[in-house]
Amino acid sequence: MRQTALRRLPTTPTKVTGVVRMNLRRKSELDRLGEPPREPWLTPRTVVALLLVVLGIAWITYYYLVVRVDPAVLPPPKAGGPKFMDKLDDWNYVIGFGAFFLGLMASAHPATPMGRGRGVVIGMLGCFLLGLAWICTYYVISDDVSRLPIFDDLQNYNLVVGIAFMAVGFTFATRWE
Repeated sequence: MRQTALRRLPTTPTKVTGVVRMNLRRKSELDRLGEPPREPWLTPRTVVALLLVVLGIAWITYYYLVVRVDPAVLPPPKAGGPKFMDKLDDWNYVIGFGAFFLGLMASAHPATPMGRGRGVVIGMLGCFLLGLAWICTYYVISDDVSRLPIFDDLQNYNLVVGIAFMAVGFTFATRWE
């Protein structure tokens, strides 16, 4: 008789004296913190988001270290790497940062670990603080931007990069519950 009563327990949330409780069939369905089981962290969307972030960083790094001609060196050496990247010139930064920010925005989806629970807060605050740090760093070194790589090529577009970090932070903020 008791086993049939356990089978009929609802699995929907019920409200009891102002506290929402989940009636679960087995205690093993609760983890050690009393929360429902976690969703998987390795999903196709997570892999795509991670690949876009890594691809964006790799694109910018390859362009800056291999393809780009250093304007401080005289006579200017021949550009290295593929010719199409040399012809793109500053558009390489748009492609690299675009892929990076697109990957971060894709990671804000609830199907990824960064898009649910504490990951949303970490992603939101991380992007806000990185954007603020990028802009503050640019303002501090703006008299001689040649001291930091990438900052020297972007010049005033460093403000756009900092604001883009903050915009991605807002994509995380829309997922915050």
